[in-house]
Amino acid sequence: MGKYKCCIFDLDGTLVDSIHALTYCTNLALARFGLGPLSEEQMKNIVGDGYRTQMKRSLIAGGDTELVNYDAILPVYLEIFAKNCLYEMRAYDGILELLNALKEKGIKIAVVSNKPHAQAVDTVEAVFGKGYFDAIIGEGAGIPKKPDPKGALTAAKRLGAKPEECMYFGDTNTDMLTGRNAGMAVVGVLWGFRTEGELKEYAPDHLIRRPQEILDAL
Repeated sequence: MGKYKCCIFDLDGTLVDSIHALTYCTNLALARFGLGPLSEEQMKNIVGDGYRTQMKRSLIAGGDTELVNYDAILPVYLEIFAKNCLYEMRAYDGILELLNALKEKGIKIAVVSNKPHAQAVDTVEAVFGKGYFDAIIGEGAGIPKKPDPKGALTAAKRLGAKPEECMYFGDTNTDMLTGRNAGMAVVGVLWGFRTEGELKEYAPDHLIRRPQEILDAL
């Protein structure tokens, strides 16, 4: 295993395929304002930078280019998302096998998400079970949104690892920047929401097409 003690994962588009839930909840919120619906393909370029940015981009894509409904839609979306955040949610193929293999090797595993902290915990526990991950960190008190590295650095500290002993995995440009900003080895995953071209622009240390390749990278 060499120098790596800890693997830190983005959640949506990296560990779990949540595009159905994110699209479903966004469209329910937009519909209340007579906007939308948006397609899952559109949503793949909208999500990843926290729910406020997601709503901003969704309103613009749905026709509210002046963001007239921005302040009003935020609480509506949060209410809908709290009830429906697990809609058709599942782990990507090969993820469980990968995580179990990491645990067997004594490598700590953590999640750092731009989801609000409570929802990040709910999602992870619903898909993987309680206590499966060594740390779960979502956006919230004292943890700004990625690409700010504080969430990733907090996870590393909690798990007793230095940044250079961590690999950070994600599927968007935001994730590539997060890992870089944290001084960690950066792994781009190609089964998520964004394109190979987008990730390559940020020169990740590794680009992988299947979860199994993470073990090869380690």
